[in-house]
Amino acid sequence: MKKGQILEGTIREVKFPNKGIVEADGREVIVKNGVPGQKVRFSVNKIRKGKAEGRLLEILEPSPLEIPPACIHFGTCGGCIYQNLPYKEQLEIKEAQVRELLDGVCSELEFEGIKASPKQNSYRNKMEFSFGDEVKDGPLALGMHKRGSFYDIVSVPECKIVDKDYNKILKCVLSFCSEQSMTFYHKLTHKGYLRHLLVRKGARTGEILVDLVTTTQEEHNLDMLVMKLLRLKLEGCIVGILHTENDSLADVVQNDRTEILTGKDYFYETLLGLNFKISPFSFFQTNSLGAEVLYETARSYVGETKDKVIFDLYSGTGTIAQILAPVAKKVVGVEIVEEAVAAAKENAALNGLENCEFIAGDVLKVIDNVTDKPDLIVLDPPRDGIHPKALEKIINFGVDRIVYISCKPTSLVRDLEVLQGRGYRAVKAVAVDMFPGTAHVETVCLLSRLNAAQHKI
Repeated sequence: MKKGQILEGTIREVKFPNKGIVEADGREVIVKNGVPGQKVRFSVNKIRKGKAEGRLLEILEPSPLEIPPACIHFGTCGGCIYQNLPYKEQLEIKEAQVRELLDGVCSELEFEGIKASPKQNSYRNKMEFSFGDEVKDGPLALGMHKRGSFYDIVSVPECKIVDKDYNKILKCVLSFCSEQSMTFYHKLTHKGYLRHLLVRKGARTGEILVDLVTTTQEEHNLDMLVMKLLRLKLEGCIVGILHTENDSLADVVQNDRTEILTGKDYFYETLLGLNFKISPFSFFQTNSLGAEVLYETARSYVGETKDKVIFDLYSGTGTIAQILAPVAKKVVGVEIVEEAVAAAKENAALNGLENCEFIAGDVLKVIDNVTDKPDLIVLDPPRDGIHPKALEKIINFGVDRIVYISCKPTSLVRDLEVLQGRGYRAVKAVAVDMFPGTAHVETVCLLSRLNAAQHKI
């Protein structure tokens, strides 16, 4: 096998997150973005340490599992990879992926399968659309990255993982920006104005927040855009329109300065009977109905909490903390994003919860100074998992139970290896599908501390 060689083969299985396994030329090759059973043509683009990777060129024969995708942008847009599979098949793929990863590090774990998202379409409560062009020097586009491309953007006015309000807002903003001949920010030259369009909507409340993210390289009057957006006939209601300036060189939605063009800079959402005030950049699960499934699962894994102090580490806007607070002595949340901590404090007051404390700072640094001692710990870290030094400090608390919520199972199993080597046993786990149509999946895992006499920490 040589780099650049064109080969054919059938995808045998898909490993997390989107790594199709093809047998060709006497060896296994990873070909991304396919589904089991597809016969594909691919170009070998990497060969190292006995591993080979290929770039998908063409699907020669569809999989027997495939169905027509619901979205017209599927295949071009890089947002979804499983919309051509029945939802049952999507769940089976994700369940098998998580089970395989957990089996590799946990010998006695009870795996409880996967829980489905209550909605398979129109489930997202947040979208970050990007400005760009679909082809070099082409017309302005607003949407998602084209599959396999870092630079090209494909407009997605008929996206199916959001509801029609998002699509109407996207079309309105794209039309206005095109009419005004606004330029988009080029990642290579670092020149241009338009960067992102952030739209957030409460699934329960219908409240919508719209935020146009630009650089400061141009000046434009956005009053007409505000008028056009407010005139849209939507199922929900726009409660705020914002303009955020971001001059960062990185391709991230960053807030250097935000101006409220109309309304307010937050909206409300309801989860499990609690109200949450959400600002543009604070973390909140992107599937509200799925989040209820996730957090109910986490709450059941936490178990008895009466008269106990709970640490909610990487707490975001304090959702988990507030769900546990009514049945706990005290909950201490730690979160590095100060804006999210401020929102968490407001939300706790909004819900009449007086036994929550939220601390802004890096878990690695903050937990040394927390005076409370936890009886159990809930972890909900970012995608890359927990910093090794922070994990050691968490372990040293010696709590009997840890509930680990993970949005990336490969990071989870890495941390599980450390936890199990330091006196904990993974008792049970379950996958929760928060992202239908995509490769992503959440996992909840309960860990129990072994008897100190058996395994000293």
